[in-house]
Amino acid sequence: MTKFALPTERSENSVTLDEIIEARRTISGMIRHTPVEPSVSLSKSMGVPVNLKLEHSQLSGSFKFRGASNAVAHLTETERAAGVVGVSTGNHGRGLARACANAGVRCVIAMSELVPQNKIEAIRGEGAEVLIRGRSQDEAQAAVDALVAEGMTMIPPFDHRHIIAGQGTLGLEISEEMPEVETVLVQVSGGGLISGVAAALKARLPHVRIVGISMERGAAMHASLAAGHPVEVTELATLADSLGGGIGLDNCFTFPMVRELVDDLVLLSEAEIANGIRHCYWEERQIVEGSGAVGVGALLAGKITLSGPTMLILSGGNIDMSLHHRVISGEDVDVSQESS
Repeated sequence: MTKFALPTERSENSVTLDEIIEARRTISGMIRHTPVEPSVSLSKSMGVPVNLKLEHSQLSGSFKFRGASNAVAHLTETERAAGVVGVSTGNHGRGLARACANAGVRCVIAMSELVPQNKIEAIRGEGAEVLIRGRSQDEAQAAVDALVAEGMTMIPPFDHRHIIAGQGTLGLEISEEMPEVETVLVQVSGGGLISGVAAALKARLPHVRIVGISMERGAAMHASLAAGHPVEVTELATLADSLGGGIGLDNCFTFPMVRELVDDLVLLSEAEIANGIRHCYWEERQIVEGSGAVGVGALLAGKITLSGPTMLILSGGNIDMSLHHRVISGEDVDVSQESS
């Protein structure tokens, strides 16, 4: 578990509770209010109540649909007419594609060659145009920049006020469903989810502890926090593929919000991520992708000490089912070898 030095002042770029509440009003008829279920097995092994927020049952298969729906709802008529473009490791692209389809807006999603094929096809299935460029989000971003120069509107996956506010609606739900919660485990990639959830929870439940979970292979937010500023990392293949990519060297919102609001950050090995996927299936009867299972993996690995009621977010379920079968069957899957 890693602790980082906290800033002495609140960032002026922080998304507020009022913005998150407004986002909930905006998207209330568009998204699914996902259920919470107790984990009997994890509660027994950890010695405290552990609940699971089943966000992998969200429309489009992940939490990303919340932020995307909020951002699309705030487009001007000119922006809607020009169309939307975004870069994605998979789940943002699918959420944005569905949100645009619902609003009747053209959508183009750029992705790198590291994005699993099942996620690419799912985005096409939502009606978006897909561009595959390079082996990193930065290379895919170049295709987005070219379309923005032609007049399209970019909606980024995390560093955007409306995206963060939309993801923060998850935090509102958690505060209402489990007001006694002491620790919340949240996935960390670019930081949109954890920033929004932490902003909502710390405003309503000031003493809650927010623990971020990511993977060892290319954790950009972790490296940036350690450096004290956004840095580039090498993007590597991982079972938690949705947590890949950088945070942007010109990051405006999520880096300062994570640095201010997140108490701890934990990194998992590939084997620990696989154990989380297996546990979700065999013990919780849930099909969850690697990024969605990292909170479970962190508890199973003994990397987090709990002192009271705890909430884990199962953030996404968009996993290739053949890969899922191999993992839950006990195979030691090395996606780095398969993607080379």
